[in-house]
Amino acid sequence: MATQAASIESLLGVPPSAAGTRLGLAHKILDGLPVSAVGTLADIVAPDDSSFKYRLIPRATLERRKKSKRLTSEEGNRLARLAKVVSFALEIYGEHGKARDFLSRPHALLDGEAPLDVALATDLGADAVINLLGRAAYGAAV
Repeated sequence: MATQAASIESLLGVPPSAAGTRLGLAHKILDGLPVSAVGTLADIVAPDDSSFKYRLIPRATLERRKKSKRLTSEEGNRLARLAKVVSFALEIYGEHGKARDFLSRPHALLDGEAPLDVALATDLGADAVINLLGRAAYGAAV
């Protein structure tokens, strides 16, 4: 699991925790992730969509955060939630393009919604996407 934690940190563009645990990332979130984490994650999830970062943090809020250079813990938690989903998708599909395709394509087991939209909406939505990815990893029909 430490490997996935490091992967989540790399998706956010922050250095891995010395101990390599999720608790290290949790502390970073509480202290305030750097604003650059928004752009780093957005570039990985939607490299051809320059406005995707505003789905993560509203434009006006992001402009204010650029002055303080830190995200709130709630904003950082939202980014980490998506990074966790993306990390697992990358683990399952092995490459960015295939993971992006999965995340952006509506899925019947998510009531016809795209996994990315579901994961962005709520913690429970992100859990549902991770569950779906887990089913794919273990050969269950998805």
